[in-house]
Amino acid sequence: MVKIPFLVGAFLLLLLQGCSATPEQQQLKNIEQYFFDEHFEAVDNLPPADTLLSLPNTAKKEIVQQFRHDTVLSSNRILPHEWLANYIDAENGGFEYQDNVTRTAAQTYGDRAGNCMSLVLLTAAIAREVGVDVEFQDIEVPPVWDKQGNFYLINGHVNLRLLPRSSTDTVFITKKAIQVDFMPERAVRAYRKIKVDKDTVLAMYYNNVAAESLVIGEYDKAYALLKLGIKQKANYVPALNTLAVLYRYKGLDDQAELLYKLALDMSADNMNALYNYAILLGSQDRLDEWAEVHKVLELERINNPYYYFDMAQQAYFDREYQDALLWYKRAVDKADYRHEFYFGLSRAYWATGDERRAKKNMQKALSLTRDDDNKVRYQAKLNAMKTH
Repeated sequence: MVKIPFLVGAFLLLLLQGCSATPEQQQLKNIEQYFFDEHFEAVDNLPPADTLLSLPNTAKKEIVQQFRHDTVLSSNRILPHEWLANYIDAENGGFEYQDNVTRTAAQTYGDRAGNCMSLVLLTAAIAREVGVDVEFQDIEVPPVWDKQGNFYLINGHVNLRLLPRSSTDTVFITKKAIQVDFMPERAVRAYRKIKVDKDTVLAMYYNNVAAESLVIGEYDKAYALLKLGIKQKANYVPALNTLAVLYRYKGLDDQAELLYKLALDMSADNMNALYNYAILLGSQDRLDEWAEVHKVLELERINNPYYYFDMAQQAYFDREYQDALLWYKRAVDKADYRHEFYFGLSRAYWATGDERRAKKNMQKALSLTRDDDNKVRYQAKLNAMKTH
């Protein structure tokens, strides 16, 4: 039996897609033809694009006062972009990195926390207030995989550079840019950086929040957000893919296929769109077409840690525990940050009588999970192991 992967939802990542993007050269005209409003209810109170980088007046006042205190009113000879890098404090957590939901600049300022997309928006908003130019960068890091419900989520990464702004009455001894990154554990210097424009970053934001809505079943909200994002950057392929996934969930297969083909025309090697198109073809028993797509996917599937995890789960429930151990270990090799992989390893080790490794991996699962229910579950199982 051939296993067809579940839907792949790409974030910003970056942002949640987190925030991965590729520079698309092809321009897309008449994007309205790919929207089908009649299948969705209108949603109000969504943030317009021109507000994503806005801050409330109280925040602007606080920032400018702090900036003046630290620069103009002090003896410190610090350039505005240097001040901003220190103020954001990416290394030490002046604003806390939290890889959960995507926020606007104003929300991030109020919460003092956000994921990389949220913090990038906030930094750009503050930069505007203190006269600093910014460059947005998509970082081609290895994809970080997550799974929520029936969705695989692939998180990319985005950061930005702060640039001193030239003026007629200022001469800089140095004009060195400062890279600001909110995930210091990643050695981003080792990866290729792609400069992206503000419209792409805003499209990333909408794709992120749309994917978050899609995962929890808020289809009308996801649709409205994707429209905003695609209108901002019509050739942003991850958003086209997410909209196609949404159409599938609404039973609009023909509309979804149009978008998958459009996305692949614009970016033929986009594996997310190709995975999802394969699912559509398989569901319609178009097996010859599916087989052609699958030839390409088979080479890429080995990079998906959940492929190995699913194989491990099947082996475990078939009581083939040694095989399960092998597959779980391969999943961990691909993504050593996923708590469920270590939980699976723990169960398989326990089933084979290796109590020491079972406890060790249960402890690792407990240390990695952020979900309170999982913490209670793992702690209870660890306690039971220790009293066995």
